[in-house]
Amino acid sequence: MRFLVPRNDKNEKEKMKYETALENPIFKIITQASQELGLESFVIGGFVRDYLLQRDFKKDIDIVAVGSGIDLALKVSDLLPNKPKVQVFKNYGTAMLRYKDIDIEFVGARKESYNFESRNPIVENGSLKDDQERRDFTINAMAFSLNENNFGQLVDPFNGINDLELKIIRTPLNPDITYSDDPLRMMRAIRFASQLDFEIENESLEAIKRNAERIRIISGERIVDELNKILETKKPSIGFLHLYKTGLLDIILPELTALNNVEEIEGQTHKNNFYHTLEVVDNISKNTNDVWLRWAALLHDIGKAPTKKFNKKQGWTFHGHEFLGGKMVKKIFERLHMPLNHKLKFVQKMVIMSSRPIILADDIVTDSAVRRLVFDAGEDVDNLMTLCEADITTKNPKKFEKYHKNFELVRKKIVEVEERDRVRNFQPPISGEEIMSLFGLKPSREIGVLKEAVKEAILEGEIQNEYQAALDFVLQKAKKMGLNTI
Repeated sequence: MRFLVPRNDKNEKEKMKYETALENPIFKIITQASQELGLESFVIGGFVRDYLLQRDFKKDIDIVAVGSGIDLALKVSDLLPNKPKVQVFKNYGTAMLRYKDIDIEFVGARKESYNFESRNPIVENGSLKDDQERRDFTINAMAFSLNENNFGQLVDPFNGINDLELKIIRTPLNPDITYSDDPLRMMRAIRFASQLDFEIENESLEAIKRNAERIRIISGERIVDELNKILETKKPSIGFLHLYKTGLLDIILPELTALNNVEEIEGQTHKNNFYHTLEVVDNISKNTNDVWLRWAALLHDIGKAPTKKFNKKQGWTFHGHEFLGGKMVKKIFERLHMPLNHKLKFVQKMVIMSSRPIILADDIVTDSAVRRLVFDAGEDVDNLMTLCEADITTKNPKKFEKYHKNFELVRKKIVEVEERDRVRNFQPPISGEEIMSLFGLKPSREIGVLKEAVKEAILEGEIQNEYQAALDFVLQKAKKMGLNTI
């Protein structure tokens, strides 16, 4: 990774000016507004970090003012041609405005103290250094000056620049205090380590272990936000291994850590389903950016711990783990306050169906089996195939090749069957209303029986998925049931 910094002593680095980072006209306007109000202002946090890393940064900028951040935001708005609306959050002492496609947040420099029972701080006005001390990590505490006398100068009291070069996540103050004050920072440390491929400083890592229980005061929504960001990284296993080794995962997702238990009876063991799961998540992340499909990969085997059994003939079995896993998914979503809408239904569906293509790939691929797979999976059949291919983690090269070849065959069969039989998002070629009209029936059990029989006949390949074939079949079936047309 290349850096926009000199590789010499800290003092030299801090004298560096980064005016090229501040070429956007909005920064000069903030400088002017600060002058008119007689206060100092700085751009701080993620913008500075990502600029120095030469990393694409998000379309948001944090400005800290030594004075009122709200007043500064209002003054900046006055100086802009279109006078954009300023959103003011008085309780937090912050304000926000949008300039072109950039969200700019203004806050007054502050120092914070915490009550042990809450992550909500007691806030007082403070200096820039006070504000930098309250930041989570040294790499997020760096600032560029927006003041006319030293415009673009780096202000880096905790040597965050050096930590960027060494690829280290470190807290500005004692990590026990940092993490205890706001336990979400433990999740953020792991998330940044995953996103940036950085190491967490050893003392900081030990402090997370010591303070892991404090995560219980954080809301499920905020925890999930960080979990999503870890899942969205190139290699999510990095983050989940950190979560596991620090004890956080056992508190947040005990269903996952329960998989890290390999037993041996009569010389027979089973694979470690925890490490297998992390491998599956890494595999699927190469082929999809869909965070909910990555969630499905993370949870696809959670039913294995409670369904694990041993018998002498079969060895270790996990019968019905997919169905139990589907039920467990809902409980996890509820506990962590995750969306209980179509996203939950999608993850459940993927977990419940996660073994279906594997069974196909392990056997002779019949048209009938593929039709049923496409019928049950509907629009999600491609996602299901992506999940199941990621589930191939065997280290046996012959088995690996065989499974992948069979999956390729299944995918081809899906295309063929879909083109011919159109069973994805299946709609019966003959309606219940038409059946009622044919035989002079009112809503009754017979109609359901006939519709189900048509569906089964199509899926088994006995008739084509088209109207005339379905009508002829219904007439024959109805006759056997003693029904006559009118």
